[in-house]
Amino acid sequence: MAEKDRGPERPARRRRPPAPPAPHFPRPYARPATPPDRACAHVTPDGARIAAFVYGEDLAGTPVLMLHGNGEEHAIFGPVVDACVRAGHPVVALDSRAQGRSTRGSAPLTYELLAADAAGALEGLGLSPAHVLGFSDGAIEGLLLARDRPELVRSLVAVGANLTPEGVRDEDGWLESARASLEAWAAWWREGEGAALVRSGAVDPALLSPTPDEAAREAELLRLMEVEPHIGAASLAAVRCPTTVVAGEFDVIEPSETRAIFSAVPDARLVVLEGLGHSVPKQDPRALARILLETIAFAERR
Repeated sequence: MAEKDRGPERPARRRRPPAPPAPHFPRPYARPATPPDRACAHVTPDGARIAAFVYGEDLAGTPVLMLHGNGEEHAIFGPVVDACVRAGHPVVALDSRAQGRSTRGSAPLTYELLAADAAGALEGLGLSPAHVLGFSDGAIEGLLLARDRPELVRSLVAVGANLTPEGVRDEDGWLESARASLEAWAAWWREGEGAALVRSGAVDPALLSPTPDEAAREAELLRLMEVEPHIGAASLAAVRCPTTVVAGEFDVIEPSETRAIFSAVPDARLVVLEGLGHSVPKQDPRALARILLETIAFAERR
């Protein structure tokens, strides 16, 4: 008996792409009400363009350098920028490499590299030395600047810093999960089944949210948190500027790590903000502005 004609073969069903990854730090924040006087780029030796925003440039006070956390941009310090300008201090706020309006460059990503970017931008603007406010990754960069480039740093407020990857609590595996989700999204559209849709013109990757390039960049930034930093607490004895170490009561940074930083920096002050988590600049910018201006006033009295 002849085999029944089955008609044309149906194409294989395409698997669905991975779920679009959520922003890993989505909490809203208030941007600066003060308009910038300058928005420019510092070009690094490896070709990165570090976006720098200067607020209150004509003010007479000592400048304040602000360094944000992983996956963010400078405007998370909005109300703190405004408070500094009202107090008479110019503000230099950077978008760190591969974040905000700054580009990636080609050098391997390390906290030492990010600190060097900040030093280069500050010197290039002619606004050093400065008081430094760093949050999370930015606080790590601030510690490195104060230790290794003391001539650039008048005082330091380090919010939510850690010395080792183990210093970040990851009890539910959120860090690895977020990174894996971003990597899967980038890979599906770049080399996986989604790549055929891109090649055919059915999908414009620039219209995806996030784009494959954005997802890969965010995954690289999260990987940085998984493998770095490696800062010996004893090395922070070289920090000589007035320093305030800040953490939230429910911070993702291990309390032992915060205390190790506080104990290592000579004459440091420790402030633990009750009821707050890690995102102090977003949760209570007024408290952060007060702590920063207190630290600046103390440093300038000295």
